[in-house]
Amino acid sequence: MIIEPKIRGFICTTAHPTGCATNVQRQIDHVVVKGPIPSARKRVLVLGCSTGYGLASRIVTTFGSDADTVGVSFEREPGETKPASAGWYNNRAFENRARAAGRKAVTIEGDAFSDAVKAEAIEAIKANLGQVDLIVYSVASPVRTDPSDGVTYRSAIKPYGAAVTSKTLNTGTGEVSTISVEPATEEEAAATVKVMGGEDWELWIKALSEAGVLADGFQSLNYTYLGSELTWPIYHKGTLGKAKADLDRAAAAIRGQFGAHAAHVVALKAVVTQASSAIPVVPLYGTLLIKVEDEMGLGEGPIQQIDRLFRQKLQGNIALDDASRVRVDDWELSDTMQQELARRWAQLSTETLPALADLPKYREEFLKLFGFAVGGVDYGADVDPRVVN
Repeated sequence: MIIEPKIRGFICTTAHPTGCATNVQRQIDHVVVKGPIPSARKRVLVLGCSTGYGLASRIVTTFGSDADTVGVSFEREPGETKPASAGWYNNRAFENRARAAGRKAVTIEGDAFSDAVKAEAIEAIKANLGQVDLIVYSVASPVRTDPSDGVTYRSAIKPYGAAVTSKTLNTGTGEVSTISVEPATEEEAAATVKVMGGEDWELWIKALSEAGVLADGFQSLNYTYLGSELTWPIYHKGTLGKAKADLDRAAAAIRGQFGAHAAHVVALKAVVTQASSAIPVVPLYGTLLIKVEDEMGLGEGPIQQIDRLFRQKLQGNIALDDASRVRVDDWELSDTMQQELARRWAQLSTETLPALADLPKYREEFLKLFGFAVGGVDYGADVDPRVVN
């Protein structure tokens, strides 16, 4: 079949197997060309392994540090005439290449929040790795069912305490407009913490510990985004900020039980993701950031960020901020970049957007998440949606 992108709102409902595989290969190439990354952590569990920062972490540890990995992600399998999710294709492409390089790569596809998937992952670790010495938590989901009582919680990306009025962008039409978002209720804020906070991270560490598959001196990393003051009203100071604060709480609790380096929140830069595309204000900021960081020669996607994290930030004595976080958002949040972003933000309108920001590249990066708009791929070719090379 010929697979084309089908976009509904901020969701692309199709994915291209060849494009996804090409994306994976190019990320691998980026790491390999830069050379080996010294690390004693050779047995890695990546939770949320199929796209973005989670996939990049699996690639960097495997092809930079010769690690064996178990990955967990929630995916949609293909049918004879129906494409799989992009993550399913990414997982297959990664596994093929990791095994060809002599590395173990086992993927569990299911709900990472569930006890059943935790148990399945533990068995895969026992059978393939013995223990894990690095856990990367990069799960991004708007919904979580608490395994203890079966209650399902849904996150609400809203301001907290007061309504917020700000500029926003329709990425389909290119129209810049003003949006007002009402504040979350206490119940919505609590549900967002339940979904996106640190509880499930703690449950994974507890399950791994009780099963005896945590190596002595293990390290766990949980990825977050703190962001610019331009997005703070809807993001850092909203319900998401409440969830991010709970990650810091969970990290401290894990360190308190297992040692000073057992858990760190890692603050990463803004990149184009399907999840971020749904948050008011954030896509507009993203189009601006892409333009400014490219002009400054500081553009980074997930693979560049995670390569820099493992190649530089996690080597030797790890530098931490006042909340014991590892910061890889330093380029984005530099005074020079933020001042330029703020200057342009004040001037943004539908008319000025093409000169001040880069919506075409934002759209291209969004399509690449699903294996489209990837250079060198023949999208007119007939492909079997069940096959990944």
